[in-house]
Amino acid sequence: MYSLNKFSIRLLHPRYILTWIGILLLFCLVQMPYPWLVFLGDKLGRFSGLFLKRRVSIIKKNLELCFPDRNKIQIESMVASNLSSLGIALFETGIAWFWNDKKINEIFRVTGCDNFNDVYDKNNGVLIIGIHSMSLELGGRVMGLCFPVNAMYRPHNNKAMEYIQTRCRSRSGSGMIDRKNLKFMVSELKRGQAIWFAPDQDFGTKGTIFAPFFSVANASTSKGVAAIAKLSKSPILTATMIRNNESGKRPYELIIGKEIADFPCGDDLADAEKLNQIIEAEIMHAPDQYLWAHRRFKTRPPGENSLYK
Repeated sequence: MYSLNKFSIRLLHPRYILTWIGILLLFCLVQMPYPWLVFLGDKLGRFSGLFLKRRVSIIKKNLELCFPDRNKIQIESMVASNLSSLGIALFETGIAWFWNDKKINEIFRVTGCDNFNDVYDKNNGVLIIGIHSMSLELGGRVMGLCFPVNAMYRPHNNKAMEYIQTRCRSRSGSGMIDRKNLKFMVSELKRGQAIWFAPDQDFGTKGTIFAPFFSVANASTSKGVAAIAKLSKSPILTATMIRNNESGKRPYELIIGKEIADFPCGDDLADAEKLNQIIEAEIMHAPDQYLWAHRRFKTRPPGENSLYK
């Protein structure tokens, strides 16, 4: 079922006071003009690198692993840009949660609308593959404004934050499905629903297989996408939100890819390899805006040492 998370008086318990204060502060901050938010987010993100030493080291290691052809200066530049995007992402979350539809509609454009409409009209459901880009929250709001799309998500351990994020993410009519509830996801796809799912993280060893990802030979890769596609028989698309830095363009672009052919093929390794290639292509729309702070290569094959210190 879709997550409802109705308001309860228990969410006003003192243990959640800092959560409510933080959300109120974010609401107030995102009332500032958009250029101010980008400027402030950039400075905040770069400054955070002085304190988030562990995360900076993960970002750097991931970039070194995935882009071995880039030199030290290029990697350091990507790290700095990634931290900048991390800071801006905080305000993009506030924009997604608290701006009205009119203001949101003024800051983005969509490429590939027909790609979605062509498959959605077949009434076979649509499985949309996404990635953990920094503009993820804003991308979800934009998708909900443009298309009838629901989304898989991980429930928050903080009950107050869970209520807030579910309520805010549903502003555009999107339904939120617990990522563990794959059976319900398949049933909704069979009913003709469109569902967004981001399978680009390290899910451990359960339901996964090791496959190449960028220049890393063995990355834990979900077999779930292929299984869901096989069970639902739904067409598959990609959707990625990127932030434009060029003058004269709207700040954001939602890119809807064409229907992915010949997936799944029935071979677990071949399907995992193709899935990772699809994800790689989406990341390369704006590689500095991807969530490199995640330990993507945490799970290693038996006997292989950790790639992180």
